[in-house]
Amino acid sequence: MSVFRGNRRPGKPAIGAEAGRPVRTARPAKPFGSTKPAGSSRPAAVKPAGRAVAAVPTKAEQKAEASAALATGVQTLTVSADEADMRLDRFLTARFPQLPFTHIQRIVRKGELRVDGKRAKPNERLLEGQTVRVPPLKIDDRPAAPRSLKHGGDDLAFLKSITLYEDKDLLVLNKPMGLAVQGGSGTTRHVDGMLEAMRDKEGQKPRLVHRLDKDTAGCLVIAKTRFAATALAKSFRSRSARKVYWALVVGVPRVKQGRISTYLAREEVSGGDARMAVAQHGDEGASHAVTYYALVDNVAQKLAWLSLKPVTGRTHQLRAHTAHIGHPIIGDPKYFNVENWELPGGIQKKLHLLARRIVIPHPRTGKPLDITAPLPPHMQQSWNLLGFDAGRFDPIVEAPDE
Repeated sequence: MSVFRGNRRPGKPAIGAEAGRPVRTARPAKPFGSTKPAGSSRPAAVKPAGRAVAAVPTKAEQKAEASAALATGVQTLTVSADEADMRLDRFLTARFPQLPFTHIQRIVRKGELRVDGKRAKPNERLLEGQTVRVPPLKIDDRPAAPRSLKHGGDDLAFLKSITLYEDKDLLVLNKPMGLAVQGGSGTTRHVDGMLEAMRDKEGQKPRLVHRLDKDTAGCLVIAKTRFAATALAKSFRSRSARKVYWALVVGVPRVKQGRISTYLAREEVSGGDARMAVAQHGDEGASHAVTYYALVDNVAQKLAWLSLKPVTGRTHQLRAHTAHIGHPIIGDPKYFNVENWELPGGIQKKLHLLARRIVIPHPRTGKPLDITAPLPPHMQQSWNLLGFDAGRFDPIVEAPDE
């Protein structure tokens, strides 16, 4: 675990190319939220040489092709310009919204689908003009029950009530603790399902571009257009999106500002549940994970307010990393590993982890969009009880970006 240091500055840090660079040992650190200058992002995918690009069908033709595929069996689809760089599984979801996502993943995994005549993985990204051969889709062709107008209206009103920012390309939600982002076993209410209420006239619904754990509150970015989804996905993949999380943890780290670098791999625990465990390089399924942390405040050496900046985005990364350094997050049912520790009175046994702030290049303008989420009710109660000031300077802004 290494240490980072920076010059403390009052107030919110500047965002953009003009922001100053605080000095640290070894090399200068970029201020939190700085973005690459215009034109420096990863170049668009290049089409393979020697392959002519097929004529791109209109949206009406695409819809007709999709309907025909359901009725007649095998069909060859052509990737349009606005579908370029989409994952294969997401491409199929967009073309065939009536198909369960699990069914799409299954036909790709079994090799029943071909891209330019070759087998492909679900996460393979497509190029404009590529052809996708879709096998007969054996699904129940009975029309789905229409969504209740009242239910849809309730979902839309709820989404509006938790919206931190919105424009024609994206919205940023303040996801409450306890609300799942996607469906799963036994999960019927989730953000992805609620987004059905925001489908446009062409039948396109807003898309998730990243995830938060069910019990993590805070900033969740949603793309409202296919163009925005592609651009935002690139920002997350290239790590030009900057994220800050706040957590209440047990104990106070001896090193006030540091870097946690481990490998994480999924492990099965009793009851069929799964969690991430620290692994060794080369272990099956192990991925490198890097997190910077900074101590903001503490109480009697018993509880600490940490600000966390994940460089990578592994499952449960912050929860596993804080537990790894001996300071698990209060209310974490999976990673809290301190024996004989009693929760102070007045603090609820809920996960004290907030996706506090995100700074991401706007998909259309490239200018940094800086969004902050308020403390959720259970964390606000704890902050009040412990005398923490949410407006205090956050030293994580000095952390480097890698």
